Amino acid sequence: MLIPRLALRSLRSRVLTTSLTVASIALSVTLLVGIEHVRAGVRESFAGTIRGVDLIVGARGGSLQVLLSSVFGIGSPSGSVKLETFERWQHHPAVKWAVPYALGDSHRGFRVVGTTPEFFQRYRFRSDGHIVFAQGRAATSDTEVVIGSEVAERLQYSIGTPVVVVHGLVDIGTSSHEAHPFHVVGILGRTFTPIDRSVYVTLEGIEAMHDEGGAERGAAATPLAQGPSAPAPNATRNAPSKATPKFSGPPKGTPMVMPGAEPPKGTPMVMPGAEPPKGTPMVMPGAEPPKGTPMVMPGAEPPKGTPMVMPGAEPPPAAARIARPLPKPAAAVTPSFVSDHPRLERDFQLTSFFVGTKNRFEALMLQREMNTDLAEPITAVIPGVALGELWKNIGSAEVGLQVVAIFAVAIGLTGMLVALYSSLEARRREMAIFRAIGAGPGTIVALLVLESTLLSLLGCVIGVAFVYAGLVLGQQPIEQRFGLHLAITPLGATEWTYLAVVLVAGVIIGFVPAVKAYRTSLVDGLSPRA
Repeated sequence: MLIPRLALRSLRSRVLTTSLTVASIALSVTLLVGIEHVRAGVRESFAGTIRGVDLIVGARGGSLQVLLSSVFGIGSPSGSVKLETFERWQHHPAVKWAVPYALGDSHRGFRVVGTTPEFFQRYRFRSDGHIVFAQGRAATSDTEVVIGSEVAERLQYSIGTPVVVVHGLVDIGTSSHEAHPFHVVGILGRTFTPIDRSVYVTLEGIEAMHDEGGAERGAAATPLAQGPSAPAPNATRNAPSKATPKFSGPPKGTPMVMPGAEPPKGTPMVMPGAEPPKGTPMVMPGAEPPKGTPMVMPGAEPPKGTPMVMPGAEPPPAAARIARPLPKPAAAVTPSFVSDHPRLERDFQLTSFFVGTKNRFEALMLQREMNTDLAEPITAVIPGVALGELWKNIGSAEVGLQVVAIFAVAIGLTGMLVALYSSLEARRREMAIFRAIGAGPGTIVALLVLESTLLSLLGCVIGVAFVYAGLVLGQQPIEQRFGLHLAITPLGATEWTYLAVVLVAGVIIGFVPAVKAYRTSLVDGLSPRA
């Protein structure tokens, strides 16, 4: 225990130099570990922007474009999705729930989103954060709006405040929907996500404010005041004229031939969907019917007692020709979304829609099925995968921060080396006395290496303490100001690696003055200098 006591007393005898050296190392460690904590917090906050959603489905385009436009409100979507497509996938066996999402307008620089109240129930952020209402409720009519916490804070809005939406992201004075004003009915709690900077209306509100007759009706007569059955002033503009002849199909008894098909002589043909004359057989285009065997187009009602033969198949013998009626089509399923939103037009366009699957394992299969859909080109994105891809593209900044922190640690360790090396000039007599009383090379080296190790250890401990003190004091202000949640968690593997590197570097640095001290001649250390 002699060498540790000597090292401690030696450091205490040089309080100012020791304090400055420890402070330099502590600040370097604080910067290194703090940057790692901030980096982890940024990644966690970024990855936790959206949770609980298995797929984000938008128009055909890049996955990052769908993610940025739908979740972060950045950029423009690649296209739109038909309401029919949403309804079709809503009833897929693997889909548990689906929420529509419509963009395109803004209010004083904040995005306006058209959706349903189910959005606030399904959306999750971070580990299991739920959207809560700080005031009011969800919008249910086409004149109500819900605003995020940041919108309410910056614009000083409260319940009942009127809101006028403009087309696009910038109000140029001629694109506002003043004929269809909204009013605030709900203010969301702070989530530190893009939800705080959004304005939410119903899909009926999106439809109503873009109605061509809204400007003529005026602001005092909203679609709700008129009722769903009120006719629009421009309803007669698209009505057919009485003088316009109406196509009613071919004259009865007139045979029609499909383009490119050679009908048998004397066999009339009818276009698909037209009503053939009674008793007239029909032939599939390009098929050669058996002699004497009538054929019927799919969907047409064959004459009673007439057997049906698929093109290219041998007809059964005359004795076995039994007419088999076509199977009846299944009853049409009325989509629940249409029945719940009868005021939406069939040509309403969505930006995207969020999907939750019944089983997480079905998300990949459903994604592939959606991406290969032939009815409408769409792109299904798994949020976690897309966020990871996006982080790889923008995560180069964290590498720069790590490089800066590593250089800061290197500067701190260099300062410790300079302090120890320069102190040898004042301690040369001390080292000479140790050698004169019989201290060997190992004692001198151990003493100085132990001093540098203690300085490094104290710097690491104090630096980590500074990091956690900063987290405790600054967690709430940073979260409120920047929306960045920095969790107070134990040191991870990366932080422990950094601390180990600092300690090892401190030990190695201690050998430099130790070798210098031992090489100094004994006579030079004991003789006084002028």
